[in-house]
Amino acid sequence: MTEKKQEEKEKTAAELLEEKLLMKQESGAKTLDPAEIEKADEFCEGYKSFLDRAKTERDAVRFTIEAAEAAGFTEYDYHKSYQPGDKVYVNNRGKAVMLCVMGTNGTHNGVRLGIAHIDSPRLDLKPNPLYESNDLALFRTHYYGGIKKYQWPTVPLALHGVVARKDGQVVDVCLGDEEGDPCFVVTDLLPHLAVEQMSKVMTKAFTGEQLNVLIGSRPFRLDEESKSVKLNVMNLLYEKYGFTQEDFVSAELTMVPAGKARDVGFDRSMIGAYGHDDKVCAYPALMAILDTPLPESTVITVLTDREEIGSDGATGMKSTFMADFIADLAKADGEELRHVMAKTTCLSADVNAAFDPTYASAFEADNSCYLNRGAVITKYTGSGGKYSTSDATAEYMARVRRILDDRNVLWQTGELGKVDGGGGGTIAKFVANLNADVVDLGVPVLCMHAPFEIVSKIDVYETYLALAAFYQA
Repeated sequence: MTEKKQEEKEKTAAELLEEKLLMKQESGAKTLDPAEIEKADEFCEGYKSFLDRAKTERDAVRFTIEAAEAAGFTEYDYHKSYQPGDKVYVNNRGKAVMLCVMGTNGTHNGVRLGIAHIDSPRLDLKPNPLYESNDLALFRTHYYGGIKKYQWPTVPLALHGVVARKDGQVVDVCLGDEEGDPCFVVTDLLPHLAVEQMSKVMTKAFTGEQLNVLIGSRPFRLDEESKSVKLNVMNLLYEKYGFTQEDFVSAELTMVPAGKARDVGFDRSMIGAYGHDDKVCAYPALMAILDTPLPESTVITVLTDREEIGSDGATGMKSTFMADFIADLAKADGEELRHVMAKTTCLSADVNAAFDPTYASAFEADNSCYLNRGAVITKYTGSGGKYSTSDATAEYMARVRRILDDRNVLWQTGELGKVDGGGGGTIAKFVANLNADVVDLGVPVLCMHAPFEIVSKIDVYETYLALAAFYQA
């Protein structure tokens, strides 16, 4: 009798039946050998570098194009014809980007889509942001995406973005993240004088109009008569970047948390950083397509903008930029877009809320996702009675399960908290509206939408493996 049969004989009937019928709930970290954990740690060193360089969608597009060109991708030209194995990218206004590897079967059986977003909650500067009050210079901001306003005061901030001048020159601005750079900050009251503030409900303690960023306190001194701090700041900006106050009108400037991604925990098992949502899925989607060999069906990674504010606009998923590109590919194959989309499959690579034992009452434990248990498949998001969600079909869920299990990818399922606890959405519904099969798959995140979010290195790596398996299946 073999050792395996002897082991099975010693198990009780209930144990054997449990193995056959019940789902295992143990942590993925416990099932991985040290070599796999080492691979996850190594993969995440690259991810941390990406986070440090890609705090805004424009930063992420620049990083992506550099990586794509280094891997042999060229910019797409709809006038050209392409062959299986050709690699192209499409740059949409510097704020969204698509990478494509042409398959041996082209678009005849649909395409495989992996879509993540590269925008994150932040503080955008208003069109006329600069003002002076009581000998201090400040920027007025308009928050972007869903934030808890009270989390942003007293956090060191960096300035990222572009200024487009009337002469056509576009100036890149990045200040606050490098060694020796100054940083900026939203101020807060000292507790001694905050009795009234602290008695308010959290949603009222801070308003959007109070999220003003402190940027200077010394006046312009080349003239004895001048006492203008605002003028001094503007002069420093002009000397460094060559733009004037009026140029703010045609600028996209944003305040993001300053500093680099950090390992978290004595065991360094986690990464803390700004912008995990959703760059923690964008980086695996990028790496997966860079590592994709010649596929059967054409594979496309889409890194999109504006998800945090509803996906509207030319660079968001409600735009036609992705469908137009696929229509070009379909036309070259003698296909119609509608027929291609009906056979297209998609992983909407987006995060879910990891179970937090400190706030356990916000979650339903049996239907939550957990750190270190692998990529999370989210069948539906939405709110309340499944409003504003696509809800993947049972057949497609089974197909994705099979792909992941065949490649030994660690995965789990999860909902976004309790049914009546709130809710949220992803771009999955916009892809589904194009008549494609789609489900969300991504990384569990603690402290989502905070200036400092937490993820597990194992989950990041398993999400990469999941997307690679999907592209190559």
